[in-house]
Amino acid sequence: MTYAETLEWMFAQLPMYQQQGASAYKKDLTNTISLAAHLGNPERLVRCVHVAGTNGKGSTSSMIASVLQEAGYKVGLYTSPHLKDFRERIKINGQMISEDFVVDFIETNKSFFKERQLSFFEMTVGLAFDYFAKEKVDVAVIEVGMGGRLDSTNIIQPLVSVITNIGFDHTQFLGTTLETIAGEKAGIIKSAVPVVIGEYTEQTRPVFTAKAEECQSEIYFASDLITQDYPCGLLGDYQVHNKKTVVQTIEVLRADFEISDDNLKNGLLKVVENTGLLGRWQQLGSNPKVICDTAHNSHGLKIVLNQIQNEKFERLHFVLGVVNDKDLDDILPLFPKEAKYFFCKPNVPRGLDEKKLQQKAVEFGLIGGVYNSVSEAYKAALSVSVGDDFIYIGGSTFVVAEIV
Repeated sequence: MTYAETLEWMFAQLPMYQQQGASAYKKDLTNTISLAAHLGNPERLVRCVHVAGTNGKGSTSSMIASVLQEAGYKVGLYTSPHLKDFRERIKINGQMISEDFVVDFIETNKSFFKERQLSFFEMTVGLAFDYFAKEKVDVAVIEVGMGGRLDSTNIIQPLVSVITNIGFDHTQFLGTTLETIAGEKAGIIKSAVPVVIGEYTEQTRPVFTAKAEECQSEIYFASDLITQDYPCGLLGDYQVHNKKTVVQTIEVLRADFEISDDNLKNGLLKVVENTGLLGRWQQLGSNPKVICDTAHNSHGLKIVLNQIQNEKFERLHFVLGVVNDKDLDDILPLFPKEAKYFFCKPNVPRGLDEKKLQQKAVEFGLIGGVYNSVSEAYKAALSVSVGDDFIYIGGSTFVVAEIV
């Protein structure tokens, strides 16, 4: 098969949470453990950093990888979802996995995938570990897909476990209280492996502390320990917390790697250049200023929307689209009523119909028109904007993916 045919087969035949939602979620690690054994347990050949959390996983993972890269190491980076190209998920020193490796991996293992009915995510995790092991990376930064305890990545024995923060997202799978969600995320804490907590609340801290004590793991609360702020190539206000998490994680990793203060500073500054990370308070234009961001739940959107209000602008425009399992009663009240809205549907099966989004938004005083695509909505926003206006594009990772 060609690379295009391989991707078509992967997306069409195997359940994929990114496209389908609940039907792709697996409730145990049996398939992943079987796949790892089938591949010769490549995850055991790679030193790893494991990163979980409700928000900031991708940014934090990318910053850690960038710092390690600046220190001269060969660094694997596994993140999800991708924006433009599937291969964004699996990189070494910022370079995406080759199309040939993806094709060969699927061809070689296709019968196993079919027999075990592996999910898209399980298969992709196996691909990442196989690639990193064969390429002999010095270390791999592995981002959790969803949750932690039952996530397919949770078969590794990392050098350090990282949990960025806890908020309400994917509650149909992870629970409806902060304590329950924290328990799922804390499932990545391993015996005698240090754990770094980025942000905590009075509900979540006891959960993390109890799990760390159970595992006899040293625990670090980065928000309490790190006071110095560092310049960073990622400009969203929420990166202040992520940077503290990264700095504390690097301090832990210095037990295994030589990482100078200059490596740390340069890694944070050059994170976009080193890893190719997109969609985090990314500026797409000026006059009018255009910003896109992948924030998609209340925890992340609150920070982003506050940052928007601190911008100087004449008029505010939102190109907004969401997926159909999003709790609109939770996020729509956060958006400003004085803005003009351009409602659209991201081009994935899970995308919420733009008319339904508009109808629900009206209940919260958010007024605007509907558009057949993200690009059409963006063009419409540009057409009515002047130089001093501000355009924000977001609501879903998939909306941003169609623009960047």
